[in-house]
Amino acid sequence: MGGSTPVVQLLLTGNEIMSGDTIDSNSALIAQRLGALDIGVHRKVTVGDDPALLQTELAAMAASSDIVIVNGGLGPTIDDLTAEILAGVAQVPLVEHAEAIAHLERWCAQRNLALNAANRKQALLPQGAGLIDNPVGSAVGFEMQVGRCRIMCTPGVPSELDAMMELIISDLAGALEHPVERRIMRLQTFGLGESTAQQIISDAMPDWPEEVELGFRAGAPQMEIKLSISTASAEPAQRACREQLDALFGDHIIGEGDCTLAEKIIALLRAQGATLATAESCTGGLIASMLTRVPGSSDVFHAGFVTYADHIKASVLGVQPATLEEHGAVSEAVVIEMAKGALERATADYAIAVSGVAGPGGGSPQKPVGTVWLAWASQHAGPTQVHTRCLHWPVERSLFQTMIAAAGLDMIRRTLLGIDSEPRYFRQRRVG
Repeated sequence: MGGSTPVVQLLLTGNEIMSGDTIDSNSALIAQRLGALDIGVHRKVTVGDDPALLQTELAAMAASSDIVIVNGGLGPTIDDLTAEILAGVAQVPLVEHAEAIAHLERWCAQRNLALNAANRKQALLPQGAGLIDNPVGSAVGFEMQVGRCRIMCTPGVPSELDAMMELIISDLAGALEHPVERRIMRLQTFGLGESTAQQIISDAMPDWPEEVELGFRAGAPQMEIKLSISTASAEPAQRACREQLDALFGDHIIGEGDCTLAEKIIALLRAQGATLATAESCTGGLIASMLTRVPGSSDVFHAGFVTYADHIKASVLGVQPATLEEHGAVSEAVVIEMAKGALERATADYAIAVSGVAGPGGGSPQKPVGTVWLAWASQHAGPTQVHTRCLHWPVERSLFQTMIAAAGLDMIRRTLLGIDSEPRYFRQRRVG
């Protein structure tokens, strides 16, 4: 590829992407991995399972690119067309590839499966194609040089693509005459919006260093702040920016890389020899689900109680019927009793309790849709302490559940870290 930055295009295939049945996340993954080499994506195109259209588009891309990454269409079914299309563009026949057959035989043997005719189709590759190892799935990746263009074909299954991109990026880095390895520091935050964070940074740091690229990636429930540099000489500036962000947003920063709230809490609980339980109504077990996605969470997570109906709050967690009658399920008094009940029944050191109006119905003038009571309790170091907060988060039901589950986790994180300051979202979402 020489010393210049290569022109890269992406060709995404599949009717399921065109119809919206499958949401394209693979192009973002590819672009992010290429970005680590300071290689941008010049153009991307999505085409359905139409052989003529696919061959026309791939031929045009090959004529105008240094690299084309084709994603999808490597599987065993009749609509997996990538090998056939590349063979047509390269004007070579499809042949059974011995190494691909060996890969399929190993894959099937590990799963005690027979290698059938449908699977063997995945070994029919363009003559002269080289393999790209797939450490996860049955379909190998493959590549060919067509004119000046290197065409690399990858699977559409995200986990398989993710594993394969490690090999592709390593190979591309070796092919660059002067590879640029971008150093990206990724900070995970909760409780900050993009516009708010950008304004705070702009006000506090008007002379942001040019050698450090600032970026944001919004998501639910977390937002990522990225600090990217292209040279080792910029590392001091990157560290200085990180220190400034710690000063501005320290209590909202969860960690670096792909750290999640649940992972942070599991690590903190383990380090402190403490345990946690949850008592959920409006989030329907989502908090417990977030926690148990983390490997090893059983070391510190004792129990999750999903007490949706009022009589279950009473019979399972010991919430007093009189409390429910007088205050209603969405109330401070009820979440306090839910939290205490979870602590007692799970013999845990910490507890989260939530009860709210997720919508779209069920609200009232006194408790509109989006109203939620949070309680977080501790009996780890002394008598039981329970803290509460009523928030108003009037968003679509599933997003409400996601954000409220994260808020509950965040309050346990803050408690474990001894953070006393009130998060920004409390001020923004406060009721009354």
